[in-house]
Amino acid sequence: MIRVLLADDQPLIRAGFRALLENEDDITVVAEAGDGAQAVELVREQLPDVALLDIRMPLLDGIAATRQIAADPRLAAVHIVILSSYSIDRYVFAALRAGASGYLVKDIEPAELLHCVRVAARGDALLAPAVTRSLIQEFVSTPPRPNPPTSLAVLTRREREVLVLVAAGLSNDEIAAHLTISQLTAKTHVSRTMTKLGARDRAQLVVYAYESGLVAPGGPWRA
Repeated sequence: MIRVLLADDQPLIRAGFRALLENEDDITVVAEAGDGAQAVELVREQLPDVALLDIRMPLLDGIAATRQIAADPRLAAVHIVILSSYSIDRYVFAALRAGASGYLVKDIEPAELLHCVRVAARGDALLAPAVTRSLIQEFVSTPPRPNPPTSLAVLTRREREVLVLVAAGLSNDEIAAHLTISQLTAKTHVSRTMTKLGARDRAQLVVYAYESGLVAPGGPWRA
């Protein structure tokens, strides 16, 4: 059973999400919060698998709440998905860098939201298509960091290959097929890459791949 926490300052929206989620046999809503501070408190109490956080909330916004949750080692198993009415670049980047596993706009189809909850619960990342376009466009106009926080030298050549494929949006199964390796081996490579780079999840791997200059939008592998 996937345990979900909902945080949104509008009760009607929370009620709609709860009804949708709890109609599924494998999902249950364990808590609701009306502001970011309460969301952080309830995450610590309930330890949900997935926290769905609205980006604009009183007391503490979704990004600040994400940052607090991601900074707590005891909450490492909590996967955060930001829900927003906006696919604005600065919100997307701030959310991913704060530790969010996904960023969705609220006009998505119900099936997409359910899919995202399941994807996030298993530790993968998911971005709405419009958000992905914004993400890529930002990296087109922004040069890579000259001194990324962790050198790519800590990665093996295979791990750099895997990082590129993660940045391209491939799942572990797709990476395995692309590299002609087992699914378990692909998963191991992804996990080791995350550990070496200090990434919380796949979303942060994508950001790192672009910021380090390993990947250029529409360009070749730079390893």
